[in-house]
Amino acid sequence: MASVRLEKIAALVKKELSIIFQRQMGPMFNGIMITVTQVRVSPDMGVAKIYLSFFPSEKKQAGLEAVLGQQAAIRRLLGEQVAKQLRKIPELHFCMDDSLDYFEEIDRLLKK
Repeated sequence: MASVRLEKIAALVKKELSIIFQRQMGPMFNGIMITVTQVRVSPDMGVAKIYLSFFPSEKKQAGLEAVLGQQAAIRRLLGEQVAKQLRKIPELHFCMDDSLDYFEEIDRLLKK
């Protein structure tokens, strides 16, 4: 069970990363919309695992590769935004959230 502090940090990281992907880094991803679906912070607050959803879903692998290529820049931008709230900026680990694919598959099956 996560502590209240970890949940607050995860919510802060999720909010700030969403803003970064929408406003500051949006043009870098060639029309791929990136949504931060969930953030999990380790108990020592050294690592944050960020789950991303991509639209259109056909470009999700290209989107993840683009995000991984810009990982250092994203962490730097996050550090600039949360420097007053956090002493240490967690290391960011990005991974794909497959829940959208799951919902699309369920929808496709129900339409049969």
